[in-house]
Amino acid sequence: MRKRAEPGPREHDGFGAAPLDRDCRLKRLRIGGSKGTQGHSNQDCDTKGMKRLSRRYGLWSRLRMCLIFLVGLYIAIPFLVKICPAIQTQLVFLNLVRFPYFIDLKRPQDQGLNHTCNFYLQPEEDVTIGVWHTLPAVLWKDAQGKDLAWYEDVMSTNYPVILYLHGNAGTRGGDHRVQLYKVLSSMGFHVISFDYRGWGDSVGSPSESGMTYDALHVFDWIKARSGDNPVYIWGHSLGTGVATNLVRRLCERETPPDALILESPFTNIREEAKSHPFSVIYRYFPGFDWFFLDTITSSGIKFANDENVKYISCPLLIMHAEDDPVIPFHLGRKLYNIAAPARNLRDFKVQFVPFHKDLGYRHKYIFRSPELRQILREFLGSPEPQQ
Repeated sequence: MRKRAEPGPREHDGFGAAPLDRDCRLKRLRIGGSKGTQGHSNQDCDTKGMKRLSRRYGLWSRLRMCLIFLVGLYIAIPFLVKICPAIQTQLVFLNLVRFPYFIDLKRPQDQGLNHTCNFYLQPEEDVTIGVWHTLPAVLWKDAQGKDLAWYEDVMSTNYPVILYLHGNAGTRGGDHRVQLYKVLSSMGFHVISFDYRGWGDSVGSPSESGMTYDALHVFDWIKARSGDNPVYIWGHSLGTGVATNLVRRLCERETPPDALILESPFTNIREEAKSHPFSVIYRYFPGFDWFFLDTITSSGIKFANDENVKYISCPLLIMHAEDDPVIPFHLGRKLYNIAAPARNLRDFKVQFVPFHKDLGYRHKYIFRSPELRQILREFLGSPEPQQ
């Protein structure tokens, strides 16, 4: 019997076959391709694979080097601060930061203060400080074209005086400071503001003792011209440290001011530095106190408000916003809790005024509060003059 021929393998059976153009390996199966073409295809695939691998390796290498650099920098900074305390001193004072820039401090009228006189005092040899005297707003017309002598004479008229001590960074011409001068001026106060040595256009090197001496010199200058008018001291932020230093010294020599106002204060510079946003990335670094806080103290920077308030003998007003991101609200509250029971203050009014976080006053916008006028009027007991 004749055997049936077995069917040959089907030439185009696609069952289980991969698409011919799936990847470069399948290109080798292309029918009709010459040996030379297949060799060239293999070489292209190898070259492309090597390039992809090289790119991935190069990217990872760059990322790894960047990570190593950042970690090295993170570890090196504490040692740099310890070796060179001037770095930490600059971070505390920030006196070289003059934002906003391009302000001519000799022309306060450019900032909307057309009833302000700019002049300079010399607390010590080789130290010169720039000062602004802003008149009560009711006198602005009389002030037009007047010189420094006229401004000094008018200080003895029946208006109280506020000596304003600003915080770190910027100058006496900072926007939030200028806005506060305008509010106080509209309430009938003379406002004396100045830049400590090393700030703005003032000449000298900054230090806690130097800043305090500058404030003392300006206070004495005011008292020599203000007659029997009340003189109040207002400190903001780092300026609260200068203010309590000054008032403690004035009380010790028995010439206290008529009141002390502290806006956004802290307890002492160590606690403030530990709570400051800049310290977040190092707060849990091994030896944080030794590297950073001890370096501040060894540089002669203390600003010990919590100690100073125990030696102050005048009315004290503390104001603080709950949403302050620079000096935490709890430090202002803690300072009040220290001051309120202090023996030297038992015969004086001590008041703490918080501002709710929903108001958004943060660190330097309490001047926007519609209640500020009433707060000051009630605390200082000075009626707002009629215009």
